[in-house]
Amino acid sequence: MYLKRPAAGLSFCLFYLASYFINKYVLSVLKFTYPTLFQGVCVRGVCRRQIWWQTLVGGFLLHVSWKLGWVEISCSSRSEVLTWLPASALFVGIIYAGSRALSRLPIPVFLTVHNAAEVITCGFQKFVQKEQTSLLKICSVLFLLIAAGCLPLFDTQFDPDGYFWALIHLICVGVYKVIHKLWKTSSLSDLDQQYINYVFSVVLLASASHPAGDLFGALNFPFLYFYRFHSSCCASGLLGFFLMLHTVKLKSITSSWQYAAWSFLAKWHWHGSIPLMFFWP
Repeated sequence: MYLKRPAAGLSFCLFYLASYFINKYVLSVLKFTYPTLFQGVCVRGVCRRQIWWQTLVGGFLLHVSWKLGWVEISCSSRSEVLTWLPASALFVGIIYAGSRALSRLPIPVFLTVHNAAEVITCGFQKFVQKEQTSLLKICSVLFLLIAAGCLPLFDTQFDPDGYFWALIHLICVGVYKVIHKLWKTSSLSDLDQQYINYVFSVVLLASASHPAGDLFGALNFPFLYFYRFHSSCCASGLLGFFLMLHTVKLKSITSSWQYAAWSFLAKWHWHGSIPLMFFWP
């Protein structure tokens, strides 16, 4: 298969793999399992150190890039911003449930469940929008569903909580993709939508960190003042930001099937690493 724009595609694959790896490191190796903090806010400790998390770093970098003229953001219509907020709520569900699931499941298992979200988008296109769907696509979607459904049956390290959060993540991803597809005619660009997602996530997750118990739990985290924890979280935010930019760029310069091919290639590398990664809980 001929893939156009190899530099953009390879950069996308690189940031895709690196971002999942660093997130898994923070969640599973360092065991920082406080999603409202890891995904959204800054905590000030008694030693006056600051820890910047993913959506805050991503939103800050995107805002700076906008002000410097490197990217174009035009969230001028308040009505369209308000209309997009339900999708932003789903975005929060995606990253929250995804963090919970990724902290308990190996990356190949998590990605297998994540890929099954295509069942929701494909079902919406076929049964709601009445679009023509090729037999090949239907078979591939059914294969993804069967693969995800069989995982709990053959997983020797079965974790019910991990699969529960992976299921919530799957549903949020599928519904978010449906809403994104319906909004293609909107004046909001992909960067506009992502900017709203970042701002909404930071506000919501910051306000939820105390009721969820993550705020005080994080203050007792044993690696809170360790350099490798700070550097890993900063790297996670930076990689997530660059992955978002390269995703938007790749979508803009390739067709839908070419982007799907690059996305499959990025995920295939993780599935190809199952012998090394499967027992990394």
